[in-house]
Amino acid sequence: MPDLSIIIVNYKTPQLILNCLASVYQHTRGITFEIIVVDNQSEDDSRQIVLAHYPDVRWFDMGSNAGFARANNLGIEQAQGRNVLLLNSDTLLINNLLARCVQVLDEQPDVAAVGAHQLNADGSLRPNLYTTFNQMRRAFYILPSGQRSEDWLKRQLPDPVFADPAQVEWLSGAFLMTRKATVDRAGGLDESFFMYGEDVEWGYRLGKQGRMLLLPDAQFIHLEYGSSDNRQHVVTHINRFKPQIQVSQLLWVRKQYGVGAYLLLMAHYVLLLPMVFAGKILINLKNRKPLFSELDNQRLFARQVRIFGRFFWKTIFNRRALYKV
Repeated sequence: MPDLSIIIVNYKTPQLILNCLASVYQHTRGITFEIIVVDNQSEDDSRQIVLAHYPDVRWFDMGSNAGFARANNLGIEQAQGRNVLLLNSDTLLINNLLARCVQVLDEQPDVAAVGAHQLNADGSLRPNLYTTFNQMRRAFYILPSGQRSEDWLKRQLPDPVFADPAQVEWLSGAFLMTRKATVDRAGGLDESFFMYGEDVEWGYRLGKQGRMLLLPDAQFIHLEYGSSDNRQHVVTHINRFKPQIQVSQLLWVRKQYGVGAYLLLMAHYVLLLPMVFAGKILINLKNRKPLFSELDNQRLFARQVRIFGRFFWKTIFNRRALYKV
């Protein structure tokens, strides 16, 4: 039995996988591991390219673009290691991080899962990485900008305080290691999620099995957007996230916090619709511009809310489906 099964989901990223695996083999010592790649119907030469360089890779085809959760679950089912690692294809190791994580799981049975800090390609620490559930929930409320609004929202949705500064409530699925036995108890990733949010929801169930640790001084490079067809997203105060991210997070809120929390968030978005249009029209009036000019940002927000509405009834009743925008 290998010490570790490394599971990588592929969607048209063979070169990224080659780079990722090169870093794994270069830096990993002291443990045995296997590599599992699950392909989400890339419809390219990914399999041939990767296996030509790494013939020992165990390759599985989903047969469709089934999303992050379903592909990882297949990898977990096929894993032969006593520990499993979810690893994004667009990541690079820079030291013997895998052996360190295995050691933590072996020596601390009260730890359910471990992760590491993410670096940008230039080696700088990636900011704004959420580590608590309420950090994530607060990000999805759109209030007037300013410290007063932030302070009020934090009082309503406070963060927990742990004795261990390394303890968090959830870990990014870009790098998440846990025991196969822990997954057997907690269950796999929720397959209703297509992308985003599945690691947050999984963190809640894994956290019931033990502590979640974001290891200090443990780092890896995350290039991000490796398989994304849309890297460009103009972030504004009312349009902070892509529709797929928000649909997934609304589903997570419904699952973890219930119907009331979900309806409150949805009502918040719906009530904002006339307010953001009226506010911009008043600004145009003040600046002596045509009343209905420069409303692209507001129209985009309206389109986002319509997308949320498409999933409303399925989310309300927590129906099992693929929540793919």
